[in-house]
Amino acid sequence: MRRKTLLYIEVANSIKKDILEGKYEVGEYIPTENELEQIFDVSKITVRNAIDILVNEGYLAKKSGKGTTVLSNRLFNKLSKARSFSSILEEDHKLDKQYVSFKEIDVSSNEELHETFGNKAYCLERVYFLDDHPYIYFQHYLPIGEENGIEDIEKQSLYKWLAMNGYEVEHFRDMFSVATVGIAIQNLLEVKSDTLLCRKRYSYDHKGNIIELSYGYYDSHKYPYVIDYEI
Repeated sequence: MRRKTLLYIEVANSIKKDILEGKYEVGEYIPTENELEQIFDVSKITVRNAIDILVNEGYLAKKSGKGTTVLSNRLFNKLSKARSFSSILEEDHKLDKQYVSFKEIDVSSNEELHETFGNKAYCLERVYFLDDHPYIYFQHYLPIGEENGIEDIEKQSLYKWLAMNGYEVEHFRDMFSVATVGIAIQNLLEVKSDTLLCRKRYSYDHKGNIIELSYGYYDSHKYPYVIDYEI
C-alpha cells in the first residue's frame, strides 16, 4: 500500500508538533539523531531529511559537534520576513486578551460563511487590551468549536490551537477598510466613533481551503496599525 506522505515529512511534522506543544522548549536540544531513529523506527537519512525541513522552516538550528536546538516555537517562521503586529506591540506595551464568547452560529443567512464552512460554523469573540485599555475587537469564524478545547486557546495562540486540531495555516490574505460598527462594538472598545479600521483576514491551508475568516476592529486613535518588514 502506497504511503500518503513521505516518511521524513511525517517525522518532521511530529517533531514540529512537539515543538509547538512545548515538549521541546526554545533553546533546548532535541533528541540526537540516533535517539530519533529509535523513537520513530526510521533510518538515519530519514531523520536527517526531517531535521533539514525544520531547519529550513526556522524551527531548528544545528550546532556543529553539539546537536540540534529549538530556534523558534512560532507557527509562521517561513511565511515572510514581516513581523506580526502583536509582536511589534509587545516590544513596548502590555498586550492582553479577553474572551467574550465562543459559540455555534447560524450560517444560513450569511452566504460567504455558508459557502466557506457549510452548514455549521463557530464564532470566537475576543478583545485585546493595550496597556489595560480595550484596543481590538475580533470575530473569528472557524470550522470547529470550544468542544475541541477552549482552555488550550487561552494558553496559546489561536493558530497553534487550530494546527493542533488538524487545521494548519499555510498563508493569510488580509484586507483593510474603514468600517461602520454598531453600539455593541463601540461599548466593548470604549469609543464614541462608529467608524473603525477593519482588517478582514482569510486563513488558508495547504490545499487552498479557508480555515478561518476573521474581522478585527482597531481603535487606531490609540495606536496605529504598523507593518514592519525586514529587507
